[in-house]
Formats: sequence, structure tokens, C-alpha cells
Amino acid sequence: MKKKQLSLSIPCSSRDISVYLKTQEIYMHKFSIFSLAILFFTRTSIAQETFPVNGINDNTHTVYAFTNATIVVKYNQTINNATLLIQDQHILDVGAQVQVPSNAVVINLKGKYIYPSFIDAFSHYGITEVKKEKREYNQQIESNTKGAYAWNQAIHSEVDASKLFAYNASQAEELRKLGFAYTHTSSADGIARGNGALVSLSDEKENLSIVQRNSSFHLSFDKGSSSQDYPTSLMGSIALLRQTFLDAEWYKNIGSKEQKNISLEAWNESMKLPIFFEANDKYNVLRADKIGDEFNKQFIIKTNGNEYQVAKAIKACKATLITTLQFPVTPDVEDPNDAEFLSTAELRHWEQAPYNMSILEQQKISFCISAYELKSKSDFFANLRKAIKYGLSDTTALKALTELPAQILNAQQFMGSLAKGKQASFFIANANIFQEKSFVIENWIQGKRFLIKNEDNSIMKSSLDLQGLYNAKCKIEFSSVGSSLKSVLSIDTIKVSSSAKINKDNIYINVTYKKNLVQLNGIITKNEQNEIVSMMGTFIDSTGTERKWSATKMNEVLAEKADKKDTTSHSMSSIHITYPFVSYGKSTVAVQQKILIKNTTVWTNEAEGIMKNTDVLIEAGKIKSIGQNISAPDATLVDGKNKHLTAGIIDEHSHIAISGSVNESSQSSTAEVRIGDVINADDLNIYRQLSGGVTAAQLLHGSANAIGGQSALIKLRWGMLPEEMKIEGADGFIKFALGENVKQSNWGSNITSRFPQTRMGVEQVYFDAFTRAREYDKQKISNKFYRKDLDLEALSEIINKKRFITCHSYQQSEINMLMHVADSFHFKVNTFTHILEGYKVADKMKLHGVGASTFADWWAYKFEVMEAVPHNAALMTKMGITVAINSDDAEMGRRLNQESAKAMKYGGLTEEEAMKLCTLNPAKLLHLDSKMGSIKVGKDADMVLWSDHPLSIYAKAEKTLVDGKIMYDINEDETLRMQLRAERNRLFSKMMDAKKSGAATEKPKAKMNKIMHCDD
Repeated sequence: MKKKQLSLSIPCSSRDISVYLKTQEIYMHKFSIFSLAILFFTRTSIAQETFPVNGINDNTHTVYAFTNATIVVKYNQTINNATLLIQDQHILDVGAQVQVPSNAVVINLKGKYIYPSFIDAFSHYGITEVKKEKREYNQQIESNTKGAYAWNQAIHSEVDASKLFAYNASQAEELRKLGFAYTHTSSADGIARGNGALVSLSDEKENLSIVQRNSSFHLSFDKGSSSQDYPTSLMGSIALLRQTFLDAEWYKNIGSKEQKNISLEAWNESMKLPIFFEANDKYNVLRADKIGDEFNKQFIIKTNGNEYQVAKAIKACKATLITTLQFPVTPDVEDPNDAEFLSTAELRHWEQAPYNMSILEQQKISFCISAYELKSKSDFFANLRKAIKYGLSDTTALKALTELPAQILNAQQFMGSLAKGKQASFFIANANIFQEKSFVIENWIQGKRFLIKNEDNSIMKSSLDLQGLYNAKCKIEFSSVGSSLKSVLSIDTIKVSSSAKINKDNIYINVTYKKNLVQLNGIITKNEQNEIVSMMGTFIDSTGTERKWSATKMNEVLAEKADKKDTTSHSMSSIHITYPFVSYGKSTVAVQQKILIKNTTVWTNEAEGIMKNTDVLIEAGKIKSIGQNISAPDATLVDGKNKHLTAGIIDEHSHIAISGSVNESSQSSTAEVRIGDVINADDLNIYRQLSGGVTAAQLLHGSANAIGGQSALIKLRWGMLPEEMKIEGADGFIKFALGENVKQSNWGSNITSRFPQTRMGVEQVYFDAFTRAREYDKQKISNKFYRKDLDLEALSEIINKKRFITCHSYQQSEINMLMHVADSFHFKVNTFTHILEGYKVADKMKLHGVGASTFADWWAYKFEVMEAVPHNAALMTKMGITVAINSDDAEMGRRLNQESAKAMKYGGLTEEEAMKLCTLNPAKLLHLDSKMGSIKVGKDADMVLWSDHPLSIYAKAEKTLVDGKIMYDINEDETLRMQLRAERNRLFSKMMDAKKSGAATEKPKAKMNKIMHCDD
């Protein structure tokens, strides 16, 4: 007798099997119990041949045919009424004309959708978190790792995720429910994290779950569990990455002949793999990409969802991103005091984060979507659909979850789409998975079935008008509880006892009313969202008569749902990006203008001195002409009458706009670290200092070590990117330091390990460093391959007069000491900063040729500054030294004109001499005086228009120009303040509405916005 095909309509739970078998007239004596077991407990492959089997070995290879489905073959290809044919782990065929073998188990999926299973491109699934060592706070200079590994504990390039991986049932189940079949996992520990592994989410042993070993290499800026001091800062992490790239190159060429280094060997072996970088911030994305560019590597970069704020810059990186679906939780702002804890950037991000992926798509930036950072994995589909409401297309979303992760992992040959020969990993959904109320019914992973949600358990809340039961207005409301229902029956608004049960399309309702039991039997009709929309049937009334009853979905319920529907416009025109994305950011970046400032008092800082009733014409970012009665009809006119125009203030010693600490405080010499790597263009202090007339600054490393890091010379180009703030062609500078901070005498009794511990030791640090740098120079010119040492590179530049020292200093003995060191190595110290005892050694400073950048009247805040005097700046100026007044403080940076005026009061300097202390003189100290510091034809148009005498405490900066762009305007500032208040109030209102609508909320928390100084 010919065997008929087994045809099933899912869900096919075990309790329903006999019904299905009878329906399809299968001869039970020909379809054994063993065959039924195969149907629901399919093994993923031929028997695990390398493992012994305790029991009967199952070597059956069932063919499954999923018919009549809407099959999404790949992100941009869908086939209606199609068939998917699989056997064991693989797809045999897929399409509309597939021939179903006679021995196949046929599963009818009419009305259902099949998708290729999702791939999570970034996770730490199945890998135990490494905890940081607990220790008393003391210094650890060297690595505690035993063996021939990297010198730094944060470099774990030898780690192999496949050796750490262990199946995690709960984590796997969470992801399977979301349609994921694979995840790309790696260690979360360290700056170099080793190799990742591509694993399946099936419940097989690890040897079967690992799909691909060494699928990737992983980097980050986070030192992780390392207890070693270095690095203590973001710039230190970046420097360590740079040096490791260079060390690996050296090791590959000659280093392996001299020593064994397992970490560097593993690093070099991994460079051929896709390199993943966990950046987790928009600017860190740019920083990571810059490192990649330096070493000719294109990273795949994990972000945190704020990359839309600098999307055009990220597009230029040409990197594939892995982005998050974790959107900000709604802040609870009903208490106005709590609301003040929220920055404008946080408020804006709460509103605009859902636009992130649509903006990336618009910019044609490739990205994958990960469930990794979701605090609750159950939010995955809700947040994904939210992103789609905010402009993300279905096709890009599906590509980001399937094909693109497969491509970046070089696994597209067996996953990412449904095609002949690929792994049989797919999920079945009740509808288009991107629509509301759709869900995953089953997830098949490598041919193994996982039941996710039985449709019988999926009935949504429904309210219906019921007719025919009594001569009264009846309403019945349902909410799903498994295959039974919780029902509430109201007769003339009075709730009565009732119970209901559904079995497929049949419904049974028991009603007890006025002590009489009525039993209603009927059938139900559902819509595409699986809601009950109508019912009809019969019942026996109290007289024994059979009567008809019916129920239809209530119009008022529909209206109620419509009221709750999100009607907010989510078009791209709703996006409000400012540059930068913080308070006082503007919708567009300032542009150069042709500007004519008329009839003002010009402080030239040149031989012309102070010129009254003078015009200044600005064009193409430069000073075009200076004089009276200048005509420029096409220029923007600025009335300068009764106002004063000066060169922009330059802060020689600033710590604003730096991310991740101003100090790499771990070692005596950290010349390899660069402030330029960690410029924070979002720092509100940039805008605040523009309001005080500051146009340029030297961003200095702190004073925690004898040889600190390299400086960044920037213009305060508000709204521009970190790299765009740097002054083009500027000389290189570096921070040195003397005194208490260097020997760490004020750091506590536990901080005693790091050399030096005395002022004498500081001198030896310098002699040793420059001696090594001199020997390093000899290696460089030998034309032999050498190990490039970034610390010695910077020190070599100092000896060769290509990098210049700004030295934190106080006492005369140490000032003399460093000049002696410099003389010994035939270079000059460029600037002593702070130098509160400079008046004692001004003659020696003049002879050495060093400049000074000092405070006006800061003293007595620690022992080594007790002998400071407020006459210091004037005394050094009169000795012929180039002297500047600096801030070392974000707040003081806004008042450097007033600080400079103190030199008139205490030291008798002239007005022009005092004004030069914060304009031309710092420009000279920074070797920028050919471009800025005075008002001269051809120089950069970096200027300030003051409301009053610029050295007066009453003077306000009305306009601050950088490169001929108006970066600050006092009138615009007032408008921005009003707009900010309105914007914050609007967002507070929106947040409160979200709370009323049931959104989860959290209390805002106070955050420390620390203003950095030298010793932070």
C-alpha cells in the first residue's frame, strides 16, 4: 500500500498529533512511534561519531517540506506560496516550484512567514565575565600575568573564545525567542581581547555549537580586569594600541629572533581576520577608525546608538557598524529638581535615539543590529519596530540581522539567507515579523526545531458586543491565559460570573446569571493580528429551547485603540541635530563671512598700537584690510562704535575639551600619549570660553609625571569635529612637570612604588630619558630595522628641536635644574608654565631663552607656591621674557583679560603690555604669532569685539570670531537661551506624557561634571 505524505498545520504540539494524523488518513501501523519521535526531536546531524552514545543511536535523516508559506529568501527577495525543503542541517531546496519528495514530512504553513534566522554580530554569549582583581590601592607598574605574554595585562591577543565558550541555556533561549540562530561571541576583557567565535544557539554540545573558530579579532579602549596601572586614561589606551601594532610589526620582522612573546605572535596571526572594535561612543568610533587608518586596517565598529549625531563623519570612516536597539529609558521629570540633573544632550538623545538607524541608512552607512546591550531582551521587537516607525526600512533591518552579519564574519556561504546548501536555520512567524503583534512561532537551528510560541496561546485582548443572550446590552471581554481565556461578561454594565475556553476555532462560554447557568457553544473568527473579531453559535435557554447568539468586535474599542495609537510624526524632518549635540549647539556649523567692522577702537598689538575710529575688513577667514573709510558693499556690516576690537585670547595652559582624564599618571614618562587623540568637541566649556573672548588654546596633559603627554593646539571651532579643531601646521608641544605632583608626595602613603619619589629623582628621570632618546636616534639613522618606540620618538623630537616643552614648575631650584638638563642635551625649554618663582630666576631664564606662562595672583594653595607674588608677570616681562597669563582652569579661562589686567595694578605694565599677556605673547610661546595674536593684514581673523575697554571687568565679549566665522554672538546667545528653555520644557512635557501612557521611567541621577586641572 502506498504511504501518504504527512501534512501538518502548525502549531503541532504533541497533544494534537493524533488529530493531525487522523485528518491526513495516515496508516498508524505504517507510521511508527519512532517516526513520530523523529518529527519533534530531530537531531542536527549524523550521530556524534566522536562521542559515545548511551542508548539507541538515532541516525535517521528526515526530510521536511514547509509548504504554502511566504518565504523571505533574503532581505530583498520574498516568494509567496513557496516551499522550503530541508534535511538534517541543510536546505535541499527553496522556491515556488519545489518538488516535494514522497517520503517528506509536509508541514502546511499557509498564512505563515519563513525568515532566515537572525545572526547577532556582537555578544559575549557563553563566556564567563572576568572580574577585576580586588586589591588595596597601591601601584602596580608591571604585569602580574605569568608567562611569555605581553608586557601589559590589558593585551590578551592570545585569548581564544572557542576555548572559553560554554553553552548557556538561559541566554540561548532568550535569543532563540527573538529569531536568532547564531551569535558572534568574544571575551569582554581588555584592550586586545583575542579571537572571537561564531556559535549556534542550538542546545547541542559545545563541539557542535561552535560553527567557526577564530572568526574575528577584538579590540577596545577598555583595559578590563587588568590591575596594572598603565593605562589610566583613554589617551593611554590609544597609545597602548598604537605601540602594540608597532611592536607586532617589529616582532614579525626581527623581534621573534630575540625573544618569545605569545601575545604578539597571536596578534600577528589574527591580523588576517575581521577586526572588531568595541568603541561605544560616536567620537570613539572616529578615534578607532583613525587608529585603523594608521595601520591600514578597516575595523568593524561596535557603537552605542549616538552615532547619528556625527553621521557624515562616520560615513567617511567607511566602516561597518554594529549598533544597538537599547534606547534611553524615559526619565521621570515630574519633580523639577530631578529634571535639572538632565543635560540638554540627554534630553535630545532620549527623543532622537530611535532615528539613529534611519539616519545611518539615509547616509548609506552599513550596519548590523545587535541585541547585545538590551537590558531586557523582550524589548527587542518593540524597539526594532520603533526604529522602523522612525524611518528604518524593513529591508535594511532584515539585512542588518541576516546577510550583513554573515558577510562580515565570512560566513555567507552557510547562513544569512535561505538557499540550497546553506544551513537549515530559519524561523516561522505568524505574519510579517516587522509588523505589530507578529511573533516567532518556531525557530529551526541547523535543522533542529525549537517551539517558541504556540498560536493557541497568542490571543490578544478583545471586547465584543454580544446579542441574543438576554434582552439587555451585553458585552464580553477576553484576555489570553493559555488555551483558556479569562472572560468578563457585563449585562447592562453589571459584571456577571463567566468562564470561557477555546479549542482551535471553537469557543465554550459558561454564564451564571440570576442563579441560572447558560452554556454557549460557537465558533470564532480572528483577524491577522489574532484578535477575536466575531463569534456565533447556539445555546439552550431555561425553557429548553435552542437559541442563536452572536458577538462582534466593539466599535468603541476600536476607537479607544485608535486614540492610543502613536500619531506622532516620525519623518526625517522631525530630527533636530545640532552641532555640537549639546546646549548652545546650532543647526548649522558657522561659516566664513565677509565682514566689515566699522568705526571701532582696534588694539592691534603691532607697531600701530591702539587705533581709534578704525575699520577692519575680514574676508576668507583672514584680515583683509585695516584703516578708515573702508568700503565693502557686499560685506556684513558690524557697528563697532564705542566698542573695542582685540585679537582673540589664547590660553597657553588649558585642560578643557579633553575626554577620559587629563593625566596618564601611571609612569614617570608617558611621552607617547597624545591629547590630540581625546579632544572632546562637545565640551560646553568651549562655548563658555568663546563667550569670554578665547579663540585658541593649548590643551595640556596634566602634571602627574615628569614627562607627560603631547599637547593639542586647537582653535575653539564650536560645532566642528575633534580633528577639525586642531590648528593646521602647528608645532608639536609636550608637557613636562616638576615638584610635588611628579614625585607624588601628596598622593598618599600607598603611592610609593613609582620612581621617582624625590626631586633629585626627577632630574635623573630626565637625564635617563634623553640619554635613551639620543641612543634611539642612532638606531634610527642606522638604516636597520628597529623597534619604533613612541615614547622615545617624542623625546627624540625634543632633542632635534621638533617638539617643544611646556613645563609645570614652581620653585627656582627645579627651574634651574631643567634648564641645566636642556643645556646638557643642547636644546631649550620652550615655556615654564605656572612658574610662580620665576621672578627669582628671570635673569637665568632670559639667558636660556625660555618663556613664561603664569598665574596673576594664585598662591598659597600648597607648600611649593608659598613664595609667589602678584608682581611675577610684570617682573619677568621687564626682564625681557615673553610672558603669558594662563588659566589651568575652565572658569578662569573665561576671564583671562581681567587676569592680565592685574599686571597693571601690581606691576605697572601698560595697557598694551597687559593685553599682550593673553593674546600675542601666548601666540609667540606656541609659535603661532605668524597666524594670530595681533590684528594685522594677512593674519587669521581670530578677534573679539568688546562692549567696553577689554581690560575692564565690565567688558563683555559681544562677538567672538574664529577664522572669520562668528562663533559667539551675545545677541544670538540670548536667543539660544530662550530656545533652550522652550526645548527643555517641550521635552519635559513629552516625557511626562510618555509616563502617563505607561512608559517605563527612571529617576534622573546627579552626575559629576568635574572641571579638570593639572593634577586630576
